[in-house]
Amino acid sequence: MHFLRPLLFKPSLNWIVVLAALAAVTPRMAHAEALLVVEADTGKVLQAENATYPWYPASVTKLMTAYVTLKAVKEGRMSLDTLLTVSPVAASQSPSKMGFRPGTQVTVDNALKMMLVKSANDMAVLLAEGVGGSIDGFSALMNQNAQRLGMTQTSYVNPNGLPADGQITSARDLAILARAIIHDLPEYEYFVHIPSIRYGRKITQNFNKLIGRYPGADGFKTGFICASGYNLVASATRNGKRLIAVVLGSSSGQMRAVRAAQLLERGFANNSLSWLRPSLGTVDNLVPIDASPPNLRDEMCGGKHHKPASDEDEDTVAGNAGSNSEPALAFFTAGLQPPTLKPSELLAAAPAPSEPIPVYTGPTRSGAALIAAVAADADEQTVRHRRKKSRVAAKKPDAPAELKSEAKSEAKDAGKDSKSGAKSEPKSAAKHANAKPDAAAKSTEKPAKPKAAAKPAAKPAPKNTTGDAGASDQKTAAAPRT
Repeated sequence: MHFLRPLLFKPSLNWIVVLAALAAVTPRMAHAEALLVVEADTGKVLQAENATYPWYPASVTKLMTAYVTLKAVKEGRMSLDTLLTVSPVAASQSPSKMGFRPGTQVTVDNALKMMLVKSANDMAVLLAEGVGGSIDGFSALMNQNAQRLGMTQTSYVNPNGLPADGQITSARDLAILARAIIHDLPEYEYFVHIPSIRYGRKITQNFNKLIGRYPGADGFKTGFICASGYNLVASATRNGKRLIAVVLGSSSGQMRAVRAAQLLERGFANNSLSWLRPSLGTVDNLVPIDASPPNLRDEMCGGKHHKPASDEDEDTVAGNAGSNSEPALAFFTAGLQPPTLKPSELLAAAPAPSEPIPVYTGPTRSGAALIAAVAADADEQTVRHRRKKSRVAAKKPDAPAELKSEAKSEAKDAGKDSKSGAKSEPKSAAKHANAKPDAAAKSTEKPAKPKAAAKPAAKPAPKNTTGDAGASDQKTAAAPRT
């Protein structure tokens, strides 16, 4: 029995060894990422880590929304010029969004650009209702297409990826979807690599930081909710070879772009030596893992982590772009990969200069009519900004009574001013008809016109204005929720 003595006298050491071994083979999904690189043409897997682990997709859901919509366009069931009307349901979506009022009309073409570049949740619902009749109807179409494509780990319940327990995918399935967009919709693929859009006076850069920074980057989409972390489906082409990289669960928008660039770099560098490595097969043959998706809410948004409510990422190192941007852009325009710059340095640079694509409300326009539409939307933005600035100023304790009174009067006239801006075309009469019930509802919420009449007499009294400011604060606080 003496040979058992080491085990009897040192049980704790053996358990430590066993537990360490288990920890080495068990993925800590609460702190891990899902990573995948595949060849776009063949589907060959070049690298995979947790690639078949279920994950919350967040806004990369919009890739399927775009796929289903563009399939409808390609099959002739609608066109890019088809006008869709913003519903109250679409208008009520959480940011990121365009913020159009119910009754506003947008073409399929402009809605797709707004959705894929700005990640506008309201435009995703607009497209869903236009194609599928409702969110539920469109979700059914999304799931039908997912099943047809072999996305066995994916289920959809909404078109924009806002938090929902049943909204699940995997890196494997997202790579399959990206390949389907490339192969099934080549004539519409430009939608997934637009560098920037301009709505009125506002320019929005693509949230995919590889676009315009990483040489050869040509797709696809980003996503973020607290439960999923920062996600990215990206692609790049070099020497005629196109690769797709999927990153799920990164800690920031910058990090997901860095991870994707690293994966693409390894994929391009090792492609010629792939015969030396054991084959991982094709993306379709990766074996799904039966598990619940990790919930990264505490890690991403708990404690002192104050993340944005949307996919808009604010951690771009704009101040550090100075020294790196010039060499990065020089190599970019030459079509070369900067040999001395790491992916993190390359992605910290400013994007390559490009002309933003104009997007606008109303029917398809060109020439002078397009210029007029863009100007009308810019005027609408100015009116909104002026009104918001007045309300913010009126909420300050030391604001003069006249300013507070002016802010209230502007709030009452909000419907008149905004509806006369970007909706001045003849077709906008129908939009006004749809929007009037909302305006009427707002006016019925404030039936106390006697109070309004009494307000000038009560100018010195701060109580009424404080009450209005409090209501405004509640609306502002509610806006960023997801």
